[in-house]
Amino acid sequence: MTLPTARLGTTDMRITRVGFGAWAAGGSWAYGWGPQSDEESIAAIRRAVDQGVNWIDTAAVYGLGHSEEIVAAALRSVADRPYVFTKCGMLWDEDGNVSRVARPETIRREVEESLRRLRVERIDLYQVHHPPDDGTPIAMYWETMAELRREGKVRAIGLSNHSALRLGQAEQIAHVDTLQPAFSLIDRTAAPEIDWCVRHDAGVIVYSPMQSGLLTGAFSRERVAALPEDDWRRRSPDFTSDLEANLALADALRPVAERHGVSQAAVAVAWTLTWPGVTGAIVGARNADQVDSWLPAATLELTREDLDEITAALERTCAGRGPIRP
Repeated sequence: MTLPTARLGTTDMRITRVGFGAWAAGGSWAYGWGPQSDEESIAAIRRAVDQGVNWIDTAAVYGLGHSEEIVAAALRSVADRPYVFTKCGMLWDEDGNVSRVARPETIRREVEESLRRLRVERIDLYQVHHPPDDGTPIAMYWETMAELRREGKVRAIGLSNHSALRLGQAEQIAHVDTLQPAFSLIDRTAAPEIDWCVRHDAGVIVYSPMQSGLLTGAFSRERVAALPEDDWRRRSPDFTSDLEANLALADALRPVAERHGVSQAAVAVAWTLTWPGVTGAIVGARNADQVDSWLPAATLELTREDLDEITAALERTCAGRGPIRP
């Protein structure tokens, strides 16, 4: 299947409007989604690629290296390999404790480990996962990222979860190819950072456009209560104190989905793609069927009527945070 593409910032890559997010493929760990079958993860990735999705986003820390290994296993027999994006800057110890570290020497060690786990000669997009907690200034870690780009170990470099202020600091050192912020109908707080990217020709790939499953229409109070103990969502305000408003918003997407003959998940993802500056959305799946539920977002065009209806739902439910229109 051929899906529409858009140029990723000023890079030479054109990406499909949706990409496969491999966070859940990491399985059980401190920030995991509960137990996950490797076979189902591989099947989900292959389904996405077979249907035309041409990029996969993962991170070294997902499953403490395991997600990258699963991505490699899924792509082993794929003739036309999709772009592979990953992240650095989150290290773990032998007990599984994670810390945010971005020293030049650790970034260089991480890129070699990711290249090995992913079984690729070059990473298409390498991103700093979070601003570090170890005191390393952005000038130091961003210069290291720029060096990796010049050396050809990575094709493009980006920042994830960084503020507009930090983006500006990085841009003075080397061009920021991409930003990866959280962005959805519920979490709209990255609007200023997306606007910065528009003004500086940086691509934007948003993550959690379905707000970790809340906007799929498949959640209920009962399902939240039944989440595994090691599922990080059990501790999130979105699934606890803010649950009622979020479920009401998800329910309001149903009429829009029915008009277009798609799932509520596809509507939620497509809404993020209407925001000026958003190049693509990262969407996760734990099995192949879940891929089929959101894939129509790649081609779905929401009408003005649809957008007005969704805006009214945001105002009525008071769900989420951030501007409701660009």
